[in-house]
Parts: sequence; structure tokens; C-alpha cells
Amino acid sequence: MKLLKTLTILLVLGLTVAAAVIWSGVYNVAADDPHWAITSRVLEVARQRSIASRATDLDMPDLSDAALIRSGAGNYDAMCVTCHLSPGAQETELSFGLYPQPPRWGALGEIDPREAFWVLKHGIKASGMPAWGKSMDDYYLWGMVAFMQQFPGMNATDYRRQVAASPGHSHGGGETDVGGGDPHADDHGSDAARSSFEPIDDPMAVPEQDNHHDDDHRH
Repeated sequence: MKLLKTLTILLVLGLTVAAAVIWSGVYNVAADDPHWAITSRVLEVARQRSIASRATDLDMPDLSDAALIRSGAGNYDAMCVTCHLSPGAQETELSFGLYPQPPRWGALGEIDPREAFWVLKHGIKASGMPAWGKSMDDYYLWGMVAFMQQFPGMNATDYRRQVAASPGHSHGGGETDVGGGDPHADDHGSDAARSSFEPIDDPMAVPEQDNHHDDDHRH
């Protein structure tokens, strides 16, 4: 009974101190002022465990499929490269200024594919990582995962070849209808859209019907 009373008092004191710190504004939320070490560690463990516990049972498609890889190349170049960069790319204003800094392209290929998919679909709170699943179908999210799995050993020339061979920025409707003003909304999620990804033996070969990547679609 005495132990329980002591623990209760300590808990109340801890909550009081935490509330005082938050209310006083002493904790600096600026992106150019790193978290306290203990805060960083707690957030890192929470992030890792949260993602791992939710991604374990995901059904994963064949990530070696050439059409899937090709679709991911165009979407990565349009949606991810500004923050996560690409082989041979220099730092951008976003990649340099975000906190926490997003993992660079080389590290993305080392992430468990299921966990990478989960992060792409659901995003991460207060990190700058969007929930792409609100505007993209799972097929196209897995495409980006499949493309990122090609990163180990990739150079700048390989990267540009794969992007040139891709259908550009293409995706399904996701959880919400982003049609109307969305220039990428044509045939979202339709069989016609997916039929454009004809399998080929070489994922870096340019298809006969080449829909060139449009740099104006870069976010």
C-alpha cells in the first residue's frame, strides 16, 4: 500500500512538471533546434515499434515485377526525390531544412518492404512524411517500394534510365477522390490505367509506348 501511494505521488509530480514545461513554452519546437536526446530516443522507439507492429501482416506483391518497378520510378521521381534525393543529386531546400531529416535514397532500399509500404500509405505524424494512401492506390505505393528496392548499387545513370522508362507520375484514387483539378486523375484505379504497365523482361528498358516523364508534375 505504501509503495502504491509513493508511485502515485511520483506520477502526479511527473505530470505536474511536464505540464509546467509545456505551458511555460521552455521547450523549443523550432525545426532548427534538435530535440532533447531523451525526446529523440523516445520518439524513435515509438516510431519503430508503431510501424513494425502494423506492417508485419501486410500481403506483399512480387517486388521484382518489371511493370511494378517501372511505375514506381516515375512516382518516386515526382513525389519523393525532393526530400529523399536520388543517386548523384545535391541537397535541396526541403531535404536540408526538414527536421527530423528524411532518410536519403540509399537508406530507403534497406528498409523492410512492408514497413516502407506502411509509411508511404499512412505517413508519419510531425515529420513531413505525407500519407500518400489518401490519394494513391496500393498498387502504385507498392511500385515505389519495388523501385526503392533497386537502390542498392544504383548510380545516377541507372536512375535516370528507369525514370525515363516509366509512365511518369501515375496513381489511383486512394482513399479520397482527388479528381477534378488533379492532372493525374485520368482513369485512376481503372483497368485501362493498369493495362499500360505491360510486363517486360528488363525493368530499365523503355516500353514501345513511351509516356515521357513530365517535370511539371514534380511536387
